[in-house]
Amino acid sequence: MNSVSESVETRSTTTRPRRRPTRADALAIGAYVLLGVVVCLNYWADVNNRVSSHLPTDHSWFEWLFAHGAYSVQHLENPLFTARQNAPDGVNMMANTSLLGVTLPLAPLTLLLGPQVVYALYLGGALAATAGTSYWMLSRHLVRSRAAAFVGGAFLGFAPGIVHHANGQPNFVSNFLLPLIVVRVFRLAEPGRWRRNGLVLGLLVAYQIFINEEMLLLTAMACLVIVVAYAAMRPRLAWARAGTFAAGLGTGGALALLLTAYPIWFQFNGPQSYRGLQGGVFHSWGEDVVAFVTFPRDTIAGTEAVEATIGMTEQNTWFGWPLVLLSVVALVLLVRRSLVARILAVLVVLFSVAALGPEIRFNGELTGIAGPWSYIPADLPLVEMMMPTRLTLVTTAALGVLLALAWDAVAGHRSPVPAPRAPEGAATDRRRPRWQHLVGYAAISLAVLPLLPTPLPAEPVDPPPAFITSGAWRPYVPDGRTLVPVPIPSNVHGLPTLRWSALTGHEFPIPAGYFIGPNLDGEGVFGAPNRPTSTLIYQTMDAGELPEISDENRRQAVEDLRFWRASVVVLGAHPREPVLRDLLTALLGAPQRVDDVWLWDVRDRV
Repeated sequence: MNSVSESVETRSTTTRPRRRPTRADALAIGAYVLLGVVVCLNYWADVNNRVSSHLPTDHSWFEWLFAHGAYSVQHLENPLFTARQNAPDGVNMMANTSLLGVTLPLAPLTLLLGPQVVYALYLGGALAATAGTSYWMLSRHLVRSRAAAFVGGAFLGFAPGIVHHANGQPNFVSNFLLPLIVVRVFRLAEPGRWRRNGLVLGLLVAYQIFINEEMLLLTAMACLVIVVAYAAMRPRLAWARAGTFAAGLGTGGALALLLTAYPIWFQFNGPQSYRGLQGGVFHSWGEDVVAFVTFPRDTIAGTEAVEATIGMTEQNTWFGWPLVLLSVVALVLLVRRSLVARILAVLVVLFSVAALGPEIRFNGELTGIAGPWSYIPADLPLVEMMMPTRLTLVTTAALGVLLALAWDAVAGHRSPVPAPRAPEGAATDRRRPRWQHLVGYAAISLAVLPLLPTPLPAEPVDPPPAFITSGAWRPYVPDGRTLVPVPIPSNVHGLPTLRWSALTGHEFPIPAGYFIGPNLDGEGVFGAPNRPTSTLIYQTMDAGELPEISDENRRQAVEDLRFWRASVVVLGAHPREPVLRDLLTALLGAPQRVDDVWLWDVRDRV
């Protein structure tokens, strides 16, 4: 099996002997699993009633997605669309971060354990799995030292930006296929194997589309830069392999397109699809220059106070100054003798600069200096959906590989793994003073250890009312009608009520919700366009007092309930429960007290 390094260098087609799993491999995977458990530790303290403190609504959305996967499998419904949220219009699941490649296979487990447990299990497992496949890629294809592969794999799986996304966004930690995709891309140039390599690549790409399209796009961009950089540095060898590479790439692309043509069409043309996001909300989100040398919050060196300085960004580049300094030194030392290091340098510089966005930001303040994205139209296809700061996730991947190369270079002849030849950039068997090894190991360790993740912050959330969990709602909600929870779920309000749907397995449809769907102009917006009644509810919650209610408000409430096909309006325990009860009473009349909720039966009115 050719190594990635050999594929990039294309010096020869010498295959490397298969390496069987060893105790070191098992220990590495075990360490990654343990680290995944640590990251999710605060959830396990009360897994059924805790959500992310940083992104509680996103956390609840992904619990809802696990329930959606289970519901789709259980009822044999099309998973690309659902009417269980945003009734009656529904939600285009392909046009949202639906994670179908995970929620559908895990449906039996979700039905058995519930979405809260599966969410926490999967979150830690995805982090560990990404580190594991990165370790495999590095140890089998790039470095000789398993310790080097372990360090690089740990960083790729648990890097600051990745762990920060774990706060409610498991789709951005589900990167376990990406190292396999990268390896397969660079094996496309193997003579005589373009068909097999292309088919495997096509299968991997097709599956990744159902996990996270944005991370797949970033990976494709990185691979394109690597190929172009390699062709510029090794033009003759690149030209000699170009035909084989193109044949394999075409095969993989054709297979991926064949397998995903309908879902992709559905994403952009199916019901509740949209074109771009209103106002290009992501386009301006660039990375702060100071963020590169700042310690991230969710690490042993970070604190919550640092967010007050730079702002609550996604912390994709919060590497801390020791790692930035080490990376610069490592690149300077390796770039002359390693083609891989030179390509990594191109990736780091290009994607770090590109991530600065349309205007340079320094220490939380806009400087007025134009950034690279100021020259890119905000309405370009794909670009309009991208967030500049996330380009630095490619920088993160490059630094993870660089750490492995640096450790491997320090290890030199000590590497326990035999190979036909060392990857370019690795040390030879020339003996070095012991102190040089110790200094090298210490420098890498001191740069990486401050970035060890701590348990993600979690906060308690009220469980659904007994009226919901016991099934007491069933006599009130016939088929074809909805249960309207108050507050009505949205991207700002109604976190607990969105969980009512998730934790009951989507047994009743609800109006509005937390998703991206089209507005009247076909542009993507967060949540459903507010109806007059939902707007009135949100305004009352924010003000904390009952507004004057007119006959027009009552007429509009009936019209909105008719649009939602409501059968019952339900208000459970809530900090604003008294004023919300008064509001709904003024709109709909006196409620019933059923179990632990206030209930307005509106079947006869709508």
